[in-house]
Amino acid sequence: MGDNKTLASAHKPIKVLDGIPMLIVCIIVVAALYILGITGIFSSNLMRYLMNIFLYITLGEMWNLLSGFTGMTSLGNQTFIGLAGFSVAVMTSTYKMSIWVGILVAVVIALVVSLLLSFVLFRMRGMYFAIATWVVAEAICTWFLSWKFVNQGGGMSIRAKPYPRVPEIYLMALTLCVIAMVVVYALLRTKTGLGLTAMRDDADASSSVGVNIFKSKLLVYVIAAIFTALAGAVFFVNKQTIYPSSGFDISWTVSMVFIVIIGGIGTVSGPVVGAIIYVLLSEILAKLPGWSNIILGAIAILVIIFLPDGIMGTLQKKLHFELFSQKRFSAPKKDLKTKAQMQA
Repeated sequence: MGDNKTLASAHKPIKVLDGIPMLIVCIIVVAALYILGITGIFSSNLMRYLMNIFLYITLGEMWNLLSGFTGMTSLGNQTFIGLAGFSVAVMTSTYKMSIWVGILVAVVIALVVSLLLSFVLFRMRGMYFAIATWVVAEAICTWFLSWKFVNQGGGMSIRAKPYPRVPEIYLMALTLCVIAMVVVYALLRTKTGLGLTAMRDDADASSSVGVNIFKSKLLVYVIAAIFTALAGAVFFVNKQTIYPSSGFDISWTVSMVFIVIIGGIGTVSGPVVGAIIYVLLSEILAKLPGWSNIILGAIAILVIIFLPDGIMGTLQKKLHFELFSQKRFSAPKKDLKTKAQMQA
C-alpha cells in the first residue's frame, strides 16, 4: 500500500504556476514596492534592508545561473564585485565623473574581464574551474593591495554631486533585481536555456547533439559577470567606501552559495527565498560577532541533510508544483490530434 501511494504521488501531475496570472501577481508586487519606496511610506532603515535583499537576490540568481543551471560552480564572483566597486570609486573620486559613468565603466570592465578570463577558465571543469576562479579573485585582490592608483590597501571613497539618496539607491537595487530575474527566466525558456541544463547534466552528450558548449558557457558567464558587477556597484554606492579586503572578499561567494542552497539550487524562485532568509539572519546574527558564520554554516549543513533540494525545491517536489518553470511543455495530446486531423 505504501509503495502504491509513493508511486501515485510520483506520477501526480505537476501544476505550473506561470503565465498571465503569475505575471499579474508579479507586476502588482513590483509596482507596490516601487510606489511604497517613491512615496516615502517605507522608512530609510526598511529601504536599506529591502535594498540588501534585492542585491542579494541578483547575486544569488547569477550564481544559480552559473552553477545551478549550467554546472559552472564559481568561487570567484567577487572578482566582478570588487572591480565594479573600485570602478565607481575611481571614476567619481579621481576623475570627478557621475556615479552613472562609474557604473557604465564597471559594466564595460566586467564584460572585458569575463571575456578574457573565459579563454583560460573554460579549459577547466568541476573543482578545477571553481578553484581557478577563486585564485583569480585572490590574485586581483593582492594586486589592488599594492597598487598605488587605488590607494593600495587604504581604500577609496565614492564621491559624487549630487549623491544619490537612500530612496534613489533603493530604486536602483529594485530595478536591477527585476531585470536580473527577467533575464534569467527569459534565457532559461529559450533553446539556449534548454541546452544549458543538458550541458550541466552531461557536457559531452549535449555537445554531441548540437549544443555549442563554449558559446553557451560564454553567454552565461558574461551575463553573470555584468549583473554581479552591477549589484556590486550599487552596493558600494550605498556603502560609499570600498577596500580590497571588502570588495574581493570570499564572503561574497559564501553568501551566494548559502542563498542558493537554502532557497533551492536550480530554481528561479529559490534565490528570492534564500536572500530574504540570509538578510534577516545576518541582521539577527550581527549581535553575535564571531558566531554568525558558524551558525550560518550549521544552518546550511542542516538544510543540505534534511532539505537537499532547498526550501523551494523541496516544496515544489512535495506539493507537485513549479514556480517560474524553465521547461517548455509540449502541447496536450488532444491538441496534437486536432492539428493532425486538420492537416489531413
